[in-house]
Amino acid sequence: MKQLKILKIGGKVLESEQQLNDLLDAFVSWDGWKILVHGGGKAATKLATQLGIKAQMIDGRRITDEAMLEIVTMVYAGQINKKIVAELQKRNCNALGLSGADGNLIKAHKRVVRTIDYGYAGDIDAVDTERLTQLLELGFTPVFCALTHDGNGQILNTNADTISSALGVALAPYYQTEILYCFDKAGVLTNPKEEDSVIPELHPDNFESYKQRGIISDGMIAKLENAFAAIDQQVDRVRLGSVYSLLNNSDTKIVKNS
Repeated sequence: MKQLKILKIGGKVLESEQQLNDLLDAFVSWDGWKILVHGGGKAATKLATQLGIKAQMIDGRRITDEAMLEIVTMVYAGQINKKIVAELQKRNCNALGLSGADGNLIKAHKRVVRTIDYGYAGDIDAVDTERLTQLLELGFTPVFCALTHDGNGQILNTNADTISSALGVALAPYYQTEILYCFDKAGVLTNPKEEDSVIPELHPDNFESYKQRGIISDGMIAKLENAFAAIDQQVDRVRLGSVYSLLNNSDTKIVKNS
């Protein structure tokens, strides 16, 4: 079975030219097929502030009203996506910049309002594995931004961690699949102030324990829920860490059992 690596980039990595260059250098050298997924929330918030639009966040999740949807579409699908695609082309990697709407690759629905109205936030319904595998087999490297669509003309802001997990689960029957979540920290930490406090392995039992003790909280919970959803649905490996901990294999690994 062919290998597939799905790399998700977010946080300060997108703002650091050195870190991004080092990561892309490594990315193009990996064997097998590759997909890159990126966020860009910090850049979206910065542009919104410059335009006098207040960014709203609840528990690390963005509220996407009409004005913010325009911002994230410009930043994610435009500025950041095309920068990464151009950098990969410079490295002789035939990258193809995509949103979920392109080729109807990722369909979603507007998140149902329960206690909080997240606006134009999307929850994923389906990934078109046939078209996506065709792109991979043709030698393209898809670069997905954090946008999907509902099939009725509506763009939806969709969490990039969730997109990575959904792609991994959809493609796991066809490839030996690994997801790498690259963010600001060396891994999941027992102490956020100590980079050497990386938890080497997380399984369901100690994940629950760390949550109950408040060691894992806020946005990290959602990130790890995506990681566990992937590992529970045929994805072979899931790892979380910074650029350099991922490259040095000193990150956090997600496993099914202790």
